[in-house]
Amino acid sequence: MRALVIGYVWPEPASSAAGTRMLELVQLLVRMGYQVTFASAAALSEHRFDLNTIGVAEQTIALNCSSFDEFVHELQPELVLFDRFFTEEQFGWRVEQACPKALRILDTEDLHSLRHARQQLLKAAQKACDSEKEKQSVAPVTADNELLYQHMCAGDMAVREVAAIFRCDLSLLISEVEIELLQRYFSVPPQLLFYCPFLSQEEMDITSLPDFSARQHFMAIGNFRHEPNWDSVLWLKHQLWPMIRAQLPQAELHIYGAYPPPKATQLHNVKEGFHIKGWVADAQAVMQSARVCLAPLRFGAGIKGKLMDAMRCGTPSVTTSIGVESMSGGLPWGGAVENSAEAFIAEAVAHYQNETLWQQKQKQGFAILRDYFYHADHALVLQARLGELARNIQCERNNNFIGQMLRHHHHRSTQYMGQWIEAKNKKPSQ
Repeated sequence: MRALVIGYVWPEPASSAAGTRMLELVQLLVRMGYQVTFASAAALSEHRFDLNTIGVAEQTIALNCSSFDEFVHELQPELVLFDRFFTEEQFGWRVEQACPKALRILDTEDLHSLRHARQQLLKAAQKACDSEKEKQSVAPVTADNELLYQHMCAGDMAVREVAAIFRCDLSLLISEVEIELLQRYFSVPPQLLFYCPFLSQEEMDITSLPDFSARQHFMAIGNFRHEPNWDSVLWLKHQLWPMIRAQLPQAELHIYGAYPPPKATQLHNVKEGFHIKGWVADAQAVMQSARVCLAPLRFGAGIKGKLMDAMRCGTPSVTTSIGVESMSGGLPWGGAVENSAEAFIAEAVAHYQNETLWQQKQKQGFAILRDYFYHADHALVLQARLGELARNIQCERNNNFIGQMLRHHHHRSTQYMGQWIEAKNKKPSQ
């Protein structure tokens, strides 16, 4: 069997949770017996994972080019995985034309339209502020689902994303909150959605982790190209960290993340204990050496790889309600959850100073991993669902008439647009 994974970017597990997630899915397909080809139109990135080392072929493809049609027709995969909804928009119609029987799977990463709606709500609140300092003091977005739904419907991103979900045979979602939102507000049938959090269940040797006294400083981590991460750095810089530092003058904040732009490196200030460290090859090593992880996310979606790593490494985290969404299953958090700046600062200081509190929160993090994330083998369940889907694909598609209708109209429009762009690109310059 052959599987084709079409990625917006090449997997970078050392740079982002999305990279880790994609590598896990690729490895699962390999274990299922597929001959996997990973294709992307992106440039080969500096920190990308060498997929050849796990027996996966790599293929560079072009946007709006019939060369992809020839490539996928020759490959004839039984399964095609799109890594984001806009990847499906670009290549879905080409895949269906070349190999109509292939399973079409969408990995949403996180619900982009939900993240975008929350970002717009934050911007609206900041717009009402009179100064830059006030803008950087706005609390995280805590709107209920009804208000979020209204904002998601106000733009075209939710329309595009939900349409892609209907067009595919199955969509993988990393968050139970997002599944509920799609079913309740967007009327997506349950059979089109599959709850699939991070698949790795590799547990740390707890006895080998550094204890409270062996750790020092705070840390934050996240790819700087991901807007929620950059926003959290700004909130730390302008409001949270100065107040924490005032109470803990010997403490430092080390901020890690791939692709820090000049505007980020310019925030580095040794005197303030504010250190922009940039990309790190081993995130778990630096997480284990930190005493507390700070994740002041004011908007976002999905579950957070940085907080998974913090729990695995026994590092209590102070975050927001956005940060812990779909991350605990109702169990006590392995740290603190605060949305106001004052409470966030107080909890950060308390976790850094109080060893008894720190040890209690570390144990709560281990409990979340054991009882919420590791209670089921999601990889095994996904494998079974893909097998069932393959055996009954025509019946499943017949039960998704909205998907058939959307594919008919969308594929016609994107096909003609793609062919027009290709023809335009071939014209000699005037």
